[in-house]
Formats: sequence, structure tokens, C-alpha cells
Amino acid sequence: MKPVYTFTIVPTLPPALQPLREIAYNLLWAWDRETIELFRRLDRDLWETTYHNPVRMLGSISQSQLEAMAADESFIAHMKRVYDSLKEYMTATTWYEKAFGKDSKPYVAYFSAEFGITDCVPIYSGGLGVLAGDHLKSASDLGLPLVGVGLLYQKGYFRQYLNSDGWQQEEYPDNDFYNMPVQLERHEDGSVKTVTVEYPTGPVVARIWRAQIGRVALFLLDTNTQVNARAEDRDITDQLYVADPEVRIRQQIMLGIGGVRALKSLGIHPVVYHMNEGYSAFLALERICQLVSEHGLSLNEAKEAVLATDIFTTHTPEPAGIDVFPAQFVEKYIGDHCSRLGVSLNDVLALGRQNPVNASDGFSMAILALRLSSHSNAVSELHGGVSRKMWKDIWPGVPEDEVPIDSISNGVHVRSWVSNDMEGLFDRYLGPWWAEDPTDLRVWKQIKKIPDDELWRTHERRRERLVAFARRRLQQQLERRGASSSEVEQAIESLNPEALTIGFARRFTTYKRAALILRNTERLAKILCNRDMPVQIIYAGKAHPQDMAGKELIREIIHTARQENLRRHIVFIEDHDMNIARYLIQGSDLWLSTPRRLREASGTSGMKAAINGVINMSILDGWWHEAYKTEIGWAIGREELYEDEEYQDEVESNAIYDILEKEVVPLFYDRGNDGLPRGWIAMMKATMSTICPIYNTDRMVHEYTMRFYHPCVEQWQTLTADDFARAKELAAWKSHLREQWSSIRIDSVKMDEVSEVKVGDQITVRTQVHLGAITPSDVAVEIYQGPVDPHRGEITKAETIQMNCMASHGNGDYTFEGAIPCRSSGMFGYSVRILPKRENVKALYEQGLILWAS
Repeated sequence: MKPVYTFTIVPTLPPALQPLREIAYNLLWAWDRETIELFRRLDRDLWETTYHNPVRMLGSISQSQLEAMAADESFIAHMKRVYDSLKEYMTATTWYEKAFGKDSKPYVAYFSAEFGITDCVPIYSGGLGVLAGDHLKSASDLGLPLVGVGLLYQKGYFRQYLNSDGWQQEEYPDNDFYNMPVQLERHEDGSVKTVTVEYPTGPVVARIWRAQIGRVALFLLDTNTQVNARAEDRDITDQLYVADPEVRIRQQIMLGIGGVRALKSLGIHPVVYHMNEGYSAFLALERICQLVSEHGLSLNEAKEAVLATDIFTTHTPEPAGIDVFPAQFVEKYIGDHCSRLGVSLNDVLALGRQNPVNASDGFSMAILALRLSSHSNAVSELHGGVSRKMWKDIWPGVPEDEVPIDSISNGVHVRSWVSNDMEGLFDRYLGPWWAEDPTDLRVWKQIKKIPDDELWRTHERRRERLVAFARRRLQQQLERRGASSSEVEQAIESLNPEALTIGFARRFTTYKRAALILRNTERLAKILCNRDMPVQIIYAGKAHPQDMAGKELIREIIHTARQENLRRHIVFIEDHDMNIARYLIQGSDLWLSTPRRLREASGTSGMKAAINGVINMSILDGWWHEAYKTEIGWAIGREELYEDEEYQDEVESNAIYDILEKEVVPLFYDRGNDGLPRGWIAMMKATMSTICPIYNTDRMVHEYTMRFYHPCVEQWQTLTADDFARAKELAAWKSHLREQWSSIRIDSVKMDEVSEVKVGDQITVRTQVHLGAITPSDVAVEIYQGPVDPHRGEITKAETIQMNCMASHGNGDYTFEGAIPCRSSGMFGYSVRILPKRENVKALYEQGLILWAS
């Protein structure tokens, strides 16, 4: 029976405890230990059973207990400290204010399909969402005027449990938004603020919720409202990452188009729009629509303004991970928006096709984002190269190393992931500045001041807590599966709180190779079961519900762990989430990562582990490729690439065993008379002092601000001044170039005739070009030169040299000249090319206009 009316009951807090409500609804508590301890103090058991949800706690705790706490002077004093700290945080002068002045309204909108803020807001699936959450936290700490936009999923991502055979099963419990730290946005009369998006079956309404992340607001759209009569409309925001492509495109329309409209309805008018992956790329089309309708701009004029201020971050190192929709889906769902723009469907489809004129190409959300962004970036240096190679065909004629995809390496929010114990050490020996500015290299050099014994005892406490937690969870898992009482009792014997502990926790998909270390169980058993130097492995992670191969990996681990000689040494913890992740990255000794090389875009779990002194052992992929040094961890292999994956697995699994046997295990158990592994501790300190100041999201967000956000703001101000005069001029100029480009040609290229070229010489190159109706000031004529690869016969490590216009011969004919400096010996080559050129305009490759000498 459905209710006739609904109403919400809020907790009745005694007057003395009223600040608790404000504290609970600002997710600053998610990275503030003092606040977390305040809620634990209110009721420790309830804190755990509510999945660390202070809002649910306040609605569940007995009134008598609340009254008792209101009379507890010590608790009230603790609450006052926390509340004063919250108010001070919200009003303090920030890095951004010092650098750029106070900005009262957000100018950056950060869109993501998932956000991992904390355990009790389960609208994330893994690393992408947690990275988005950490981005918002650092934006808050830095005072960046940024707002987040996402979807509020009724079921979020699934809860995982394993059956008796070790096969992953999924549960989808409903999120109770009214008992989560999110609140509906309301009008002054109390009515709920909504946004409407047109679909083929009619308009769909989404409610707008707010989660407050410190100083940053995160707005989340929810279509599960009775205003939407159709179940399929209510279900748009039902689950994260459903397999059905039609549901996915409906979600992405709500995120991109609905998200832009929601901000406008809230009176928020960002300048910069940052797409975290391509799921929100439809936002670019909606922005263009709004500029066309509100300012009377043409499609191309509006596109110039949007292009200049859109940013796209790709996290995917292979096309298979990108949403590509059939043309009929786009026609069905975007047709109305084409009408608003006054353009044909083919014009929009071309923006998402790799080859704009190939009607058989699917519509790629990543390509749409790439084509409508002035700044695109990968998430590690290595991933930047992979992405440029993957997407080079979007810019035909552009050399791979010039494909306009930059890289900004990911980081993690240090205060969210460092353990309480380690935080205490940092406070004592590094001072408070480690938390206020985690990018300060000088601060992290003070790690060496921490006494070895104190650091080691602190880490041992974390390992002991991890083992105790893993044992409890293992017993609960066995009981839920209906295991025998003897099996449940044996779980308490699993793991050893003093043994070298390897952690492995991530999404279970085949390329991450979770079972690589299990390939030779006989050799592994000798390593794990060494009585004098025992080793153990703790696994956690989920496979996508449709990923059968990923589920098979989990099953293989479970069956291996049931072998009598290994059951005390290998444990799989079900239902991986942020809470389990903290136990693992704070309590492991060694963090293992084994992706197939070039398949891991970044990988942030190893960064989280490193800030807790956990040492990494990984394939040289993602972030580890750029961070690795021998003094901070171990590399599996040396950047080799293999065609035979079976052979690769054999080689790299043996490398793991060799490193464990010869280096890792001996170093860990090499103890002095005081029982301390001095060599291991030295590596822990080197890890923290090297990784912490670089691989954190404060550095990352600072880099986005300086390299992308602020240049975009400057571009917007230039393009929109005087009723978009510059945008109109730029659109007209590009249109002129497109019309005339086919008439330009390079007639000849000549080099100085010299018998011998020596290091230190200069070679003059002249070229005769025909530009027709295009003027020399509209183009860059360049020498493209560098060493020639003897195997491929191609120019490598190229350098471009601007050529100067030396003479005009009439009828659009010109002579250009430039000089090649000869700095080193060897075989070199050069070519000449012509590109569009415009002062203060970055994204010219999107024109697809480039002419090379033949």
C-alpha cells in the first residue's frame, strides 16, 4: 500500500546539543578526527552499526541518552571545541583567497558520475568516485570557489557477499536519503527545488539535494519522486553503472543537461565546467543551447565560448572502457536538443564520432568531451602518452606527441586516509603544517626526526587492528554462508598480527590480475608458511556484476585460501568499501599492484598506503611509473611489454616470488637487538617523505587551478566582453579558415646546400607557400625537425621552429624562412607544415586543419 502523504521526522535534540545537527550535515567531519571522536563518544556501537553516519545516529539514539549527554559537561566542552573549529574552518582565510582574492560565488563546476566522500554516502563504486570526493575535499581546504554536481542513486553501488563456492553475489539495499548527511534544496516557502529535463516520453523531474563538503557544496539529482509517473523515469537515478546502455544514456543526459540546468535554477553561474570522465559530456551541448537562446549567438559562436571553458579528465586507458552509444540512441534522446540548437542531428553526431563523416562510427562520450574542451588531461605521465596514442586519430595529421591531451597526476586527500596513530606522530614531529599544506616538501623531510621505535610501534598497532578486523569480518562472512561452527572458530586462528602482511584491494577485473601472485601455489606456500618469517595476504574488492571473469578471479582466491596449508595466510574480506580500505592501507606492510602495463591509468590505493608508511611493490604502470625509486619500494619488471599474456604472467609472477624471497621478506625480518627492522623503517620513511608532498590532491587541485581553471576564466572574460564580440570574431575567423584551407599549398621546400654539416652549424630552410585568401598572420609555418629513428624512419623527439614570412609575391604567394640549429651529431630529418594561428587561442587542433609538405 502506497502512502497518501509522506512526512519527515527529525531528531529532537536538547537545546544544549543543537550544534550537533549542523556538525553532522557538514561532511568536514569525514576528515576531522576530533569530530569523528565526538560522535563515537555519543555512542560507539551505534557509530559502527550506522556505517559511521552521524545523521542516522541522531535519529536513532534514545532520547534519554541524548538528555544524559546534554548534562555531561565534558561532552558539551568537546562539542563546543568541534563546533568552534567548524566555524573557524568555514571563515578562515584560505590559499585561494590569499592568491586571488575572495570569490563569493563558485566559478568552477566539477561534474562526476560518482563521488566517494565517506562510507555512509554510498554513491561511488571505486577509485574514480573516491578521487572525485578527494578533489572536493582539497578544493574545500584550499578555498577554491568550486561546486560539485552528480546523481543521488537510490541503490548506489551494490553490496557484495560470496556464496559457499566463493562466487560473488550482489545486494542492492535502498539508500535512505532522509537519514543521510544530505538535504533537499528548498524554496523560501519550503517547497522542494527541482529541475526538469525533456526525454522522448516527456519531461522528467529531478529533486536537487545538497551535501556540504566543508566549504564546497555538492548538488545531487534524484529522479525517484512521485512527480514522475513512469517507473523508468523514476529509475534513472536508481543504480550506479547499470549495464543497459539505454539506461546509461538516460542517466548521462540527466547528469550533464540536468546538472547544468540545476545550477542555473539555484542561481549559480560557473564559468569553468570540469568533466571527470565523459559521463557528463552532454553538459557541453546544454551550455551551447543556453548561450544560443539567451544571447542570440550562432551555434559556432556559442561553441567558441563553451570550448574555451570546458575541461575534460580521462581516467580510461583503453576504448573499451568508454561509453559509445548507437546513433539511434542519440537521435532518440538528443533530437529535441538539436532542434533547440537549430542544427541537424548529423552535426551533433559528428562531434562524438572518431571520424566525423563515418556514419557507422558510434557516438563516444569521451570524444564529445575531447572535441568540446580546451583542456584535456590524463591522470599520470604514462597515461598521458597512452591517451595521446589512443585518441590521435581525432586529430588527423597531428604528430602523436602533439595530440592536445596533457597530464595531471592524481593524488589523495591526506587527512582522509592517514591513520589516527600516524596523524598523531605527524602532529608531534612535523607540526601542524603537514595538514595545512601537505605539498610543502620541507615539512615532509622532517619524517626522519620520528624515532624508529616510535614509528614502528605505531605501525604495528595498525597491523594488529587490521588483523583483528579481518578475523571478525571473516567469522561474520562464514556465519552468513552457513559454515560449520568449527570453520567459524578456526577463523580466529587466521592471520598473524606479527607477520609480514601484503594488502591487495581494488576493483576485480582481469587486467588488474589479482591472482597473479597465486599462479604457483607451491612456491607461494613456501614463502607464506615459513615458520621463522611468515607472510600473509589480505584481499578485498568487487567485480562488476556483469564481469564474469572478474568474479572468477574472486572465486579462485577463495578456493586457494581454503587449502589447509594456506587458510591461515590468505583472507578475502567481502564488501570492499572506504572503511575496509582504510584498515587495509593503514595496516598492511606491503601494497601489491599487478596490472598489465599500460592498462592502469593511475591507481591511487598505493598512494593512500604510502602516506601510512606502507611500501609499494608494483608493475611500473600508472603513478608508480613516475614515482618509483629503489629506496621507496619495488618494481615488478622493467617496463617490458608482451604480446603473449600467458608468458607475461609467468615471467611477472616469478618476479614477484623472487622479490619476496630475496628482498622483501629478508628486509622485513632483519631485526637488530632491539627487535626493530631498521632497513624496513628507513624505506617507510623514504616512502612517506617522497610520496606525501607530491601525490596528494592539494597539489593536484592547485595544478588544475593554475594550469586550467584560471586560464579558462581569462578566456571567458575575453570572449564574452562587449556582448561576446571576441567569440563572434573567433567563430567568423575559424569559418573563414575552414572555407579557404583547401586552397593553400606548400609549393617548395629548400635547404642550404652544404657539403658537410657540423655540430654548432645552422641550416637555413626556405619554403614557398600559397595561402590564397588567408593572410600570413593567420597561420604558423613551422619546421618540424628532430632525430630520425633508424628502424621506423620517422622523426622522434621533434622540435618545432617558427618560420618568418620574408617576402610576398602577390596572388597569395609567400616565402618563409627559418633555421635549424645543429646541436648534436647523428641522422636528423625535417619537414614543413602549416597550422592555424591565433593569439591567446589554445585549442586550434579541433579545427582538423594542418598541411604538411609532401
